[in-house]
Amino acid sequence: MDEIRCISPVDGSLYASRPVEPIEHVRARLGPAREAQARWAARPLAERIALVREGVARLVAMNDAIVPELAWQMGRPVRYGGEMGGVRERTAYMAEIAEASLAPTMIEDSDRFRRYLAREPLGLVYVVAPWNYPFLTAINTIVPALIAGNAVVLKHASQTPLAGERLAEAFANLPEGLFSNLFIGHATSSELLRERAFDFVNFTGSVRGGQEIERAAAGTFVGIGLELGGKDPGYVCADADLGAAVETLMDGAIYNSGQCCCGIERIYVHASLFEDFVDRAAALVSAHRLGNPLDAATTLGPMASLRFAAAVRGQIAEALAAGARAHVDAGLFPADTGETAYLAPQILTRVDHSMRVMMEESFGPVVGIMAVEDDAQAIALMNDCRYGLTASIWTRDADRAAAIGRRIETGTVFMNRCDYLDPALCWTGCKETGRGTSLSTLGYLSLTRPKSYHLRRL
Repeated sequence: MDEIRCISPVDGSLYASRPVEPIEHVRARLGPAREAQARWAARPLAERIALVREGVARLVAMNDAIVPELAWQMGRPVRYGGEMGGVRERTAYMAEIAEASLAPTMIEDSDRFRRYLAREPLGLVYVVAPWNYPFLTAINTIVPALIAGNAVVLKHASQTPLAGERLAEAFANLPEGLFSNLFIGHATSSELLRERAFDFVNFTGSVRGGQEIERAAAGTFVGIGLELGGKDPGYVCADADLGAAVETLMDGAIYNSGQCCCGIERIYVHASLFEDFVDRAAALVSAHRLGNPLDAATTLGPMASLRFAAAVRGQIAEALAAGARAHVDAGLFPADTGETAYLAPQILTRVDHSMRVMMEESFGPVVGIMAVEDDAQAIALMNDCRYGLTASIWTRDADRAAAIGRRIETGTVFMNRCDYLDPALCWTGCKETGRGTSLSTLGYLSLTRPKSYHLRRL
């Protein structure tokens, strides 16, 4: 029997395996899900909100068990405490704005006409979630989808199968069939998409994975939301708070072993601050402790798999061979033997846009830093990329940051911040980062369809 297998990056052992569900079993589960969704959508919004909040509270209560599970599955150190702070924040905000976001828009209510725009749930929402933030990324769609009256079908990454089970356990308080967790492979997933088994698909993952989703759903007219690759830049202007810039950008580059959708992967620093920035950044990164994520003293765990670590090692080696300079002594990180998922962090200078490490997604603990002369050069370099998720600008002038932001091809512009998701603002990208939105009031628009009412009184 085929299995979903999670090989732990901690020690290379098989941590969890689950049998793959035959497609006929999945089809049999989707019928009851549609029936449950119809009943769920008919319930008052306040009841739906209360039950979704209750499900999230049940998930949060599991966190003591979830944190070490995540360390074993994808390598994040237990010292950071998991993802439930963000889960609570995003759930609370989406619950608070639900009534206003889903309310009809009244155009006219007179003695002759009642005309308004209403929102209706889509039906079955298929969430394909990634391993790097297995709860936060899933919650972005699960919570508003359920609140809006949809049923949710979840397919979690094979690296984090226990996350899907935990979410199903948490939402077991919902009506039976409303929330389903699937263990299926890519072929079954694609076949279900071709059959139009779902009414909306939200996928977070690689560009190649997004392309496969689009090809499978082609011609079905099902809506698709895609958050794909990223190569997010930071720009340190001449007037930046240097200490804050170094601390925050290095955290954005190295946290979670660099495995963040909106992590900082390339930095452009005004020439007047460049040397000081690099020296401070190297000292900060060199102080990390790479090791077993179950050890509370560990600040940097392994990457999620040996394959991912090997890809980043390749980018670094290519850059060094082409003339780049490494600023972090790999000898400070003996856990990196070159043969496991444990990878020493690295800062590179003397890099340029001919190098893969500056142009292709790394998704690991490495960042390239270049000096720039002015805003125009920084903007040109930031835009010289096929991705567009976030950009981080460091300046004391908000007007300047906004003006620069208007010229950057990206989904989110940060000033003096990075690697953060504000649930009041939509999460979106451009270029090969994908399309669609999640969170904010726009997230509800993605998970519902409009219906127009033109009621004439005689």
